[in-house]
Amino acid sequence: MAAGKDARTGAVVAGAGPARTVRPTTAAEVADVLRDTSGTVVPVGSGTKTGWAAPATSCDLLLRTTGLDRVVEHAPGDLVVVAEAGVRLDTLQRQLAGHGQMLALDPPEPGATLGGVVGANASGPRRLRYGTVRDLLIGVTVVLADGRTAKSGGKVVKNVAGYDLGKLYTGAHGGLGVVVSTTWRLHPLPPAARAVVVPVPDAAEAGRLAALVARSTLTPTAVELRWEAGRAAGTGSELVVLFESIEESVRAQSRAAVALLGGGAEADAPPSWFGARPSGGLVLRLAFEPFALPRVLAALPEASSGTASACTGVAYAAVPHTTDLAALRAAIAPYDGSAVVLEAPDDVRQGLDHWGPVADSFGLMTRVKDQFDPGRRLSPGRLIGGL
Repeated sequence: MAAGKDARTGAVVAGAGPARTVRPTTAAEVADVLRDTSGTVVPVGSGTKTGWAAPATSCDLLLRTTGLDRVVEHAPGDLVVVAEAGVRLDTLQRQLAGHGQMLALDPPEPGATLGGVVGANASGPRRLRYGTVRDLLIGVTVVLADGRTAKSGGKVVKNVAGYDLGKLYTGAHGGLGVVVSTTWRLHPLPPAARAVVVPVPDAAEAGRLAALVARSTLTPTAVELRWEAGRAAGTGSELVVLFESIEESVRAQSRAAVALLGGGAEADAPPSWFGARPSGGLVLRLAFEPFALPRVLAALPEASSGTASACTGVAYAAVPHTTDLAALRAAIAPYDGSAVVLEAPDDVRQGLDHWGPVADSFGLMTRVKDQFDPGRRLSPGRLIGGL
């Protein structure tokens, strides 16, 4: 195991940076690290999404999982793969593509590891058709704070035995244990794709068109909206409807989409911005009831830019760092809305309310944290409510 201060990620996970960094290469080494360490530990993968949680209140040890980089088993006939947490998603996708298969997750962060994708609950445009991490992760192995190892799920899609720890660890940012191995449900690679690109004049029209697609018999893989800064969110936008299937199906569906939406340009691939997240300033992840898309866009500052998965109620927006987060959260709250900080300038990040209002489930979350990490040693302060 290599040790030394991690300058790149340390400043993100904790204000002062970690005292040292380790990079174990086996689950047994991870267990040894946790048993032999009495201080606080923050697990990270390649560090592409460390800003997605609040800064740790303490980090004596940064535990990188990138040394756990083996694809343990791929069963093409069962559409299942078992891979360690440090395997990069893009590396796995290339290996699976050789068998005509894919893991249907498409978060855009280059170099993201499987463990990082689970810890941050990261997904992309294809969540509309395939779901998110919680839908595709069918097994997980974790090392608990005291060094014990726990397993959940298995190598079959319909496994109903025991607790589903995978769902619990999804989005936990390493606060409940260190994910060391993951088992995934796979899908065949679609043989053809077709995109319909529609210019959208304003937020209200964006919402209307998204609703038309959602209520139709079309089966798109993704419906994505992009807007740029300088105009009200949604104004001068572009809506992309992506179809992925056999050639005959994508061509028929794209023609039907043009007719349904009253126009649009067909293309063999989505535009270059498809799937990207905004950057710069203060970047937020917004979640809301899908029908409320126009109202959520209207609540954003005019200087914002971003993208939205228009039929799933998720958007990513870059807003000025002076944005009144409390007022924005209050404006979208009637639509079950939330705004979580993903990126922020270093000089303002420490003072931000990263997660927003504490949910009614906070008491339950506290009891879960106390059960899995009674000493509050793992990723302290990174979760909602300072857990």
